[in-house]
Amino acid sequence: MLKRYKWTWILLVVIVIGAGYLVYNAMGFGKEKLPVISQVGDFSFENVDGKTVSLDDTKGKVRLFYFFYTSCPDVCPVTTFMLSQTQKQLVKDGTFGKDAEFVSISFDPKVDTREKIKEFGDKFNVDYNGWYFLRGEDQQIRDLAEKSFKIAIMGDNKDNFSHANIIALVDRDNQVRKLYNANNTDEVTAESLAKDVEALAKE
Repeated sequence: MLKRYKWTWILLVVIVIGAGYLVYNAMGFGKEKLPVISQVGDFSFENVDGKTVSLDDTKGKVRLFYFFYTSCPDVCPVTTFMLSQTQKQLVKDGTFGKDAEFVSISFDPKVDTREKIKEFGDKFNVDYNGWYFLRGEDQQIRDLAEKSFKIAIMGDNKDNFSHANIIALVDRDNQVRKLYNANNTDEVTAESLAKDVEALAKE
């Protein structure tokens, strides 16, 4: 009897082991977690609707942070478009707004009024229910970028800005877990960002 059903039992064992492996990986077991790079400092900035948004208002969700300015001639629009495609994918997966949010912060507050920032965001079909576009005091923004995200912003507020084009992945506890060079479009894509956001949301 045992010999007769030997291969059936072997097949069942293989199936059970395979299924267990898939569940193990799907739940994130056995995978090396992303390191903690830094802690996001507290902030209180103005949203496009005139409301004050603080760090606590976004806590509890996985976030992608991005520093930009609306008159940027090159990388900011391109990167914001990539984030909009990430938004689209996370909406499809049911993650956006529920487990994940985006935070884009202008570092040109003298030029970037609420109206101008919203006009910029509207071009990319931004869902403002899960994507904050913020402005605030110049020095506060620069301090936050440098101290929390290791992003140096240089410029004279006359459209002459130089900045690292970085997207930051932040966990539910306000810890920076990964920094992406958004200029490296071979590795940093909407798909890879969405995948990392979803993986971190499962931790």
